[in-house]
Amino acid sequence: MRALVISGGGSKGAFAGGVAQYLIQDLGRKYDLFIGTSTGSLLVSHLALSKIEEIKTFYTSVNQSSIFKSCPFTIKKKRGYTSISIHHMNVLRNLLKGNKSFGDSTNLRDLIGSAISESYFKELQSGDTDVVVTVTNLSANEVEYKSIKECLYEDFLDWIWISCNYPPFMSLVRKNYCDYVDGGLGSMVPIEEAINRGATELDVIILETEINYLNRMPTKNPFSLITNMVDFMMNRIEHQNIRIGKFKAMEHNVAINLFYTPTVLTTNSLVFDKEKMTQWWAKGYKFAKKKNISNPL
Repeated sequence: MRALVISGGGSKGAFAGGVAQYLIQDLGRKYDLFIGTSTGSLLVSHLALSKIEEIKTFYTSVNQSSIFKSCPFTIKKKRGYTSISIHHMNVLRNLLKGNKSFGDSTNLRDLIGSAISESYFKELQSGDTDVVVTVTNLSANEVEYKSIKECLYEDFLDWIWISCNYPPFMSLVRKNYCDYVDGGLGSMVPIEEAINRGATELDVIILETEINYLNRMPTKNPFSLITNMVDFMMNRIEHQNIRIGKFKAMEHNVAINLFYTPTVLTTNSLVFDKEKMTQWWAKGYKFAKKKNISNPL
């Protein structure tokens, strides 16, 4: 049983799309299981249907307004450097409305609904391939994995959206009497879950470099402090997921191929720049091709 696992990583998901395009389109890889976290959950449905060009268009055309109904930060570009600061009015307005997070990402939920039609859902649900997304249940203090085989259409779209909701900047979703957020808060790279579901061969796309090349800029305000803290925690979760996944793979004699990003793509994956994401998609495709030529899978 072969599985494709895609980690979280916000806008860096474009790189994962390029890697997956090469694996599926050029190498002709057939997967029995697609499992994604956060941005990975946005990719898996289209990849399972081999709708490569559709998901590529999706990833290379979004911007901040495509994701946020109310964006909690402002983005300024100066001399090639992107600076991010809190959008005080949007955050205050959001809190006054009674929302429990700094931003409102309901535009992303609408976008997911337009990208994944009910006919696509039914085709996947009736097929042999399983599609699974990762969410974090804060109320139950658990990570949950939602299979398309066990969901109704609108519920599955909700789970994809929830899987992407990076706390505390995107929407906190109340569903089934529980509070849910980004799956990456508990399982950034769900290798272990893929093995638990019977995978014996894994291609894993990890949207970070294998070795840490990053020193963050000094913290300038409470907003950047929170951002750096959440990024640090998710980075540690990711490394833990990979270590556990590798151990599990060795224990069960599972073949595993890891695709890390060769360079640091961005220091803030909540910035959605169409031009950069187009470049990252092409970069992912070229990287996977080069990796296969130098080290055939």
